[in-house]
Amino acid sequence: MCAAILSLEAIVLGLTTPVMINLADVPWRTAFSVGLGLCVACLLLAGLLRWEAAYVVGWVIQVAAIGLGFVVPMMFVLGAIFALLWGSAYFLGRKIERERAEAYAAYDAEHQAG
Repeated sequence: MCAAILSLEAIVLGLTTPVMINLADVPWRTAFSVGLGLCVACLLLAGLLRWEAAYVVGWVIQVAAIGLGFVVPMMFVLGAIFALLWGSAYFLGRKIERERAEAYAAYDAEHQAG
């Protein structure tokens, strides 16, 4: 789920580039660096989620997306929505992994005893 959220967020962050240039009067080099940089970071990170450190970087991207609201005010809302989705997917995923491990342990204990 986290990879899907990062992929969707990459689209939104990529689309902030023309908004920063046209509406916020951000120099195009800066807009490209920030907007497309965050977009590429999301896409790369979506493929690296098998490592725990990638989730930490995911949280950093969520903070950066919200912080982009200082340039494009709508990003306060969109960044918060994606941060909420990211947090939900992260914590729900952890819960599912924990419950799956407990179920496998119970299954193994039951079949080894019997």
